[in-house]
Amino acid sequence: MKSYRDLIVWQKSMNLVTLVYSLTSEFPENEKFGLTSQIKRSAISIPSNIVEGYGRNYRKDYSRFLQMARGSLFECQTQIEIAVNLSFISIDNCKEINELSIEVEKMLNSLINKLSKN
Repeated sequence: MKSYRDLIVWQKSMNLVTLVYSLTSEFPENEKFGLTSQIKRSAISIPSNIVEGYGRNYRKDYSRFLQMARGSLFECQTQIEIAVNLSFISIDNCKEINELSIEVEKMLNSLINKLSKN
């Protein structure tokens, strides 16, 4: 592997960020500095932590940053569910983002487990 850009989990998490930005563009204007901002920050944190960990020289550091990425992913999933509960978006409108976030979650779990076994 030559670059973090080769990591499928990073690529998919970048796609997740794009979907989050698209989804939150439909939120009410008065949520611009509230839930909208929070969801965007948690989504951006996922690929950011993946690459920061990748850039570290130690497996333990990499695993720790992957765990932080997973935490940000859980935060993003929860905030999207809150947005559904508040009727900012419908369940149908976030189907793709939910499916992708579950896929990223599984990939992060797998990578974390792999690093902890070595």
